Amino acid sequence: MDDERTLVVKAIRLDKWLANAGMGTRTEVKKAIRAARIEVNGAVAKDPGQHVVPGKDDVTWDGESISYQMYVYFLMYKPQGVLSATEDLRDPVVTDLLEPEDAHFDVFPVGRLDKDAEGLLILTNDGQLAHRLLSPKHHVPKRYLVHVEGRLGPEDVAEITKGITLEDGYQALPGDLTILESGRTSVGEIVIYEGKYHQVKRMFGVLGKPVIFLKRLEMGPISLDETLQPGEYRAMTEGEIASLKALQQGGTSA
Repeated sequence: MDDERTLVVKAIRLDKWLANAGMGTRTEVKKAIRAARIEVNGAVAKDPGQHVVPGKDDVTWDGESISYQMYVYFLMYKPQGVLSATEDLRDPVVTDLLEPEDAHFDVFPVGRLDKDAEGLLILTNDGQLAHRLLSPKHHVPKRYLVHVEGRLGPEDVAEITKGITLEDGYQALPGDLTILESGRTSVGEIVIYEGKYHQVKRMFGVLGKPVIFLKRLEMGPISLDETLQPGEYRAMTEGEIASLKALQQGGTSA
């Protein structure tokens, strides 16, 4: 599938090629072009808007060949109070947390994570992979740590296991609930296989146990990196990216 996507790549701007390769911001690479440090197919480049074709043209910076990076994948620990969006007129969004050299890739969050929730969020500019992770027919599992008001018991596990009917009449898919602590407030881990709007909160709302804390721990084969602090992110490892692509191509996930 990756080879098929590469074949349809069209010509792109030279400054975008260099920026996507991590050589600097668009402004910085334009300065390098003006300084005659960039060559395309052996000729000094003069125009940042010059069009070059990945897989065909050879771009060098001070004589070093620079490969074009089409897709990027980031793993973020989304903090509370930040929207899973790329822009908003009132509230901060997750892309505001990116460094300038990463922000220019125009990544977007894969799926929603409520403003007051925290935890794992994948950001990428790979639309096909995002679609595969979010498509309802693929039932990608998502695991959450949840704190609720009220005592969780076996009856709640049974309701979630058989699939809860939400307040609007929608029949949720069966999930899995593990109770970690039960009392006046309870703690559990829940796995769901779809991603309806506010789904975890709505499920526990039907059970009469409002959610007071929600943290996403896993999405498909990817787990939250607990070494990250809320608001921090990192590039995904080759192994993590490979596991996502295997999932995209129909492979099994851990």
